[in-house]
Amino acid sequence: MKNLVKKAKKGDPDAFTELIHSQMQNLYKTARAILSNDEDVADAISETILTCWEKLEQLREDSYFRTWMTRVLVNKCKDLIRKKESLVWMEEIPEIPENDSGFVNAEWKEALNCLDEKYRLVLMLYYIEGFKTSEISQILEIPESTVRTRLARGRSLLSDTYQGERRQTV
Repeated sequence: MKNLVKKAKKGDPDAFTELIHSQMQNLYKTARAILSNDEDVADAISETILTCWEKLEQLREDSYFRTWMTRVLVNKCKDLIRKKESLVWMEEIPEIPENDSGFVNAEWKEALNCLDEKYRLVLMLYYIEGFKTSEISQILEIPESTVRTRLARGRSLLSDTYQGERRQTV
């Protein structure tokens, strides 16, 4: 990956395209953990790719490309959420259920969707994307101790939810 980053920094569009293709699934999963529909996810990913291409020379350490790109994506997602919150809708339109093949296990997705975004995002980045707590701290711009706390609370909330469902079915 470092070679591709170096080539992309020198202006090689093919190297940058290959980098993005290698990270596309990670981009989708991360954006989907934050945003509620695929159109917003696609917008956030598009804006992230464009921003990364335009500002690639600002990346100090080539080995942190994935972390840097994920941070850009999280910020783009938050920008989209802020824009949507500032809109005033005249009437509510019910959302159409969507099929998401991004998660193999529907129960896992359902359980994560029940969590507050701050726990859901940290759990996704840690367990699904495989980032370390220090990397998540950099991506979300929060202290590493906060990441560990959110992981612990998120696990606890998931456990409580799962245990509550099990008691109801028994």
